[in-house]
Amino acid sequence: MVSSSQKSFLVDEFRPEDAEGIVSLFRAVYGEGYPIRLFYDPEAIIAANRDGSYLSIVVRSPSGKVVGVNHLVRTAPFEGVYEHAAGLVMKEYRGTGAMKETQAYLYNEFTPRNPHIEELFGEPVCNHTILQKGVLRFGFIETGIEIALMPAEAYTTEKSATGRVATLDVFRCYVPMPHRIFLPQTYETILRQIYARLGDVRYISVSNENLPENVPTQTKISIFDYARVARIAVAQAGGNFSDILSRLENEARAKNAVVFQVWLNLTEPWVGKAVEILRQRGYFFGGAFPRWFDGDGLLLQKLECPPDFENIVIYSEEAKQLLNIIQKDWEKTI
Repeated sequence: MVSSSQKSFLVDEFRPEDAEGIVSLFRAVYGEGYPIRLFYDPEAIIAANRDGSYLSIVVRSPSGKVVGVNHLVRTAPFEGVYEHAAGLVMKEYRGTGAMKETQAYLYNEFTPRNPHIEELFGEPVCNHTILQKGVLRFGFIETGIEIALMPAEAYTTEKSATGRVATLDVFRCYVPMPHRIFLPQTYETILRQIYARLGDVRYISVSNENLPENVPTQTKISIFDYARVARIAVAQAGGNFSDILSRLENEARAKNAVVFQVWLNLTEPWVGKAVEILRQRGYFFGGAFPRWFDGDGLLLQKLECPPDFENIVIYSEEAKQLLNIIQKDWEKTI
């Protein structure tokens, strides 16, 4: 039991009886506005913890009530990457150290004793700096920014955003896997700056090959209806990449997507040509995603909604520099 500011709490791994409390917590903080609907379904939360797609770490009051929660979630194509996501705490427990204790437990105890978790990834929101400060103190490195990712409706209850909210992308390596990556010439400078800060080794070359005509494009699209976001993971880009991209964009628009995100595989020597195709279609830089496909990924993004750059709140100097580069690259698409 940890005590702080006259409040007591216990940080612990998930138990099935916590599921109802997690649902109540999300309703208390977000109303019905949180875009991941699983957190409103106790049975779905139990099932996800059972199969390992979600790993919940809870904060309980002395009476056993769930007053905070954090999650590790499989969201990348490679199952060894987990996203630290959906962390929140009851208003009356803010300032008690509950969130910091949960993060310390996740990063320094839970993850190291689970070696199947090779890389941790986070998306702290950019409508305030609290979460950004929280992850950076634990050794995460800023590698990208997703512009206009979260809908304003997700913050209606707390009235903390007037438009769509950007997120900062941060990574921390737990199981190193050195490998060769190819950098598109257009983004070579910024990517080298990002990789110079990572603790994991990369062997870097510049991409200069053409898309192979005899290689089929392999993609997976995820469309988040509530958030109006389409995410396209391109595990392999081939000669039909442009045609496949057109089909997937049309599919996403038919479901009212306004944010388009594409991850390319940086282990492919022809990734630069795929970048050229995306840039011709209005995509701009997003960031580097270590181990995304087991090998690293590169995010490019396109918006069919206002980017709201003026309301993006950034904490670190490195992330501010990254935002400046991203905004300038977006301006080239206007």
